[in-house]
Amino acid sequence: MIPRLQKALSSFNLKSTPSNKQVAELKQKYAAAGQGHLFTFYEELTDEEKCSLFDQLSALDVERVNKIYQKAMEGSKATETDAQLEALPDNVFDSVLNGDPAKLKEWWSKGLSLIAEGKVAVILMAGGQGTRLGSSAPKGCYDVELPSHKYLFQLQAERILKVQELARQYAKPAEKHRSIVPWYIMTSGPTHQATVSFFEKHEYFGLDKANVTFFEQGTLPCLTMDGKILLDSKSQVAVAPDGNGGIYAALQNKGIIKSLKQRGIEYSHCYCVDNCLARVADPVFIGYCVSKDIDCGVKTVRKLNPEEAVGVVCLRNGKYGVVEYSEISKEMAELRNDRGELAFGAGNIANHFYTTAFLERVQSFEDQLEYHIAKKKIKHTELTTGKLISPTTPNGMKMELFVFDVFPFAERLAVLEVDRRDEFSPLKNAPGSGSDCPETSRRDIIAQHVRFIEKAGGKVVSADGALNFDTLQFEISPWVSYAGEGLDEVVKGESVHAPCVIETMQDLHKAVV
Repeated sequence: MIPRLQKALSSFNLKSTPSNKQVAELKQKYAAAGQGHLFTFYEELTDEEKCSLFDQLSALDVERVNKIYQKAMEGSKATETDAQLEALPDNVFDSVLNGDPAKLKEWWSKGLSLIAEGKVAVILMAGGQGTRLGSSAPKGCYDVELPSHKYLFQLQAERILKVQELARQYAKPAEKHRSIVPWYIMTSGPTHQATVSFFEKHEYFGLDKANVTFFEQGTLPCLTMDGKILLDSKSQVAVAPDGNGGIYAALQNKGIIKSLKQRGIEYSHCYCVDNCLARVADPVFIGYCVSKDIDCGVKTVRKLNPEEAVGVVCLRNGKYGVVEYSEISKEMAELRNDRGELAFGAGNIANHFYTTAFLERVQSFEDQLEYHIAKKKIKHTELTTGKLISPTTPNGMKMELFVFDVFPFAERLAVLEVDRRDEFSPLKNAPGSGSDCPETSRRDIIAQHVRFIEKAGGKVVSADGALNFDTLQFEISPWVSYAGEGLDEVVKGESVHAPCVIETMQDLHKAVV
């Protein structure tokens, strides 16, 4: 009976309390790193709490944390006037706004061919919560009150379904099964389980579960202003997500790069969940980047004016990078090129292309990446009293990487300017705020769908004769048309009557009757 009992107990994976020797060695390691204070309350903890703290500190690379802090502090002390800024050279910049239609078709065809060969994946940055939207759910679960009431995740899933269908037309009948776009979704600690459960509840929105992978981004300890790690409780270190730039380490550490290679994926399209107009696995962008033979590609939108508060892609000290609007002088912000366009007008929208080889190479220069400091009000356990403190002013810092921090290390980078109206409408602010909010997201999607019909030679008419995009009940599912293609055969010379939600081609036929 004893062996059976031991086997049964082992199946529960019970953790044993660390030995005195193990604790002493770990204490010495942290003391040497100047972080010995994390053991302040260790002797008064329960056995379970001791195990929890020991496991967390054992898994933490404290020397790496110290190095990240030192490098971040050095970077924060450097003045922005030290940076030499230059506009992007013409040979790395193209635009769909005034591009050759034949070239756009060539890129579209190239991208779909690569998808048909099973060489393209999508990586989604979806770690954020809808806190500013008044929701604790993952932002991808948000409903912007479209007529269909589809969630952001659902819109993006349907775009993947449609682009897979379009790509199958570029494959031979026996190879159509290869036209799959795997979807890798990066979550965070607070959103991971909720995201997985949401997809399960909605049966992955029609996608094959085997082609949807969830992985968590990493975290870093929260620090005092002088670099000391804060305790969230007596038995727990205070941690925070390591920024959207933490995606590169997560891709490596969570086995995603290994998965990409096993699947034969050579190229990935990466974007943020809160852009409701994101063209997921965009064939034009993929075809453009591969045709340019680059390892890293960037989508941008044209700045509305010199004062718009958006970072721009440019050259910084001779290397590719993103410079925030606050880092550019008024004179440079207003500078124009020979075409009369803003020289620093390539607005960053966190929409990127990578080769798998580049993503794998990131780990070779990871220690050179400079983390950014975000000063925050961080709840923590005070070391002398053991009380939980909720500060009213910033008392510490969180350290983050930005997704564009790898740009300086790209050997070959290209920038594609796209139409803001068709590809960029971020959801960031609370309902009723007037900009980048649920109302603008809804309006921009509906306005785009009306343009789809108009470009196809038709027109949308409503019962009251007005086309108010804030109230119009009109929507075309991405499953019906990815980017406006395939509609002209039905709507050319016809009127499409709103209100209507076009979920199938049959719905479209009914709407023109």
